[in-house]
Amino acid sequence: MDGTIADIRTKPQTKSQNNALSDDDADIVRRIVAGERTAFELLMRRYNRRLYRLARATLRNDAEAEDALQDAYLNAYRAIAQFRGDAQLFTWLSRLVLNECFARMRRDARRQNLLPMLHDCPDDEQMSTDMHTMNAHHDSAPDHAAARAEMRALLERKLDALPASFRTVFMLRSVEEMSVEETAQCLDIPEATVRSRHFRAKVLLRESLAEEVEKIGPEIFEFGGAHCDRIVATVLERLRDL
Repeated sequence: MDGTIADIRTKPQTKSQNNALSDDDADIVRRIVAGERTAFELLMRRYNRRLYRLARATLRNDAEAEDALQDAYLNAYRAIAQFRGDAQLFTWLSRLVLNECFARMRRDARRQNLLPMLHDCPDDEQMSTDMHTMNAHHDSAPDHAAARAEMRALLERKLDALPASFRTVFMLRSVEEMSVEETAQCLDIPEATVRSRHFRAKVLLRESLAEEVEKIGPEIFEFGGAHCDRIVATVLERLRDL
């Protein structure tokens, strides 16, 4: 199954030294299962940055990525009792985030297919304006040096231009530094496919750009403390209705 569009199934993993659950994460999971919501807040703050980067790279839209991450967190909260600990917690969370992203991509594709049917709608122009407004997202950029900010913006544009299947693998391998095995498990694709897509992604980005990712990778699709706080606060508010 190709992890680009199809749902990534959370199938049982084979425990190995590389993907065993850390004691710290295991403790957080136990506390969440026991009903301690402050532990879930800790989980979100621990993985927010990395999971947001993954969602942003997949959806190529800041607001959509934030919404997808929030929904993925809610799914994680509902399913946390079923988490077996055979894989790292980040790998499991990444699957949930990607599943949500891919579902949104499918829904968006269906909406695009409906647009020609709505062409003669008298409110079509207003609808287009409303959709543009909904997708607008104000991002407060951190105070980086001009050269670094320029390179980061260039890398983000180049990453956005990659085919989705290459872009996701590149983010997991080069930016999140997941192993080939972990990436294959996360995307439910063969390890050979991970290697080939990662290689093709680096070729498309060109070697000079790929090398720069190692220097500023953690700042790609960066968001500050206020952004992190907003996601956590929204999810905690929605959890009150569960």
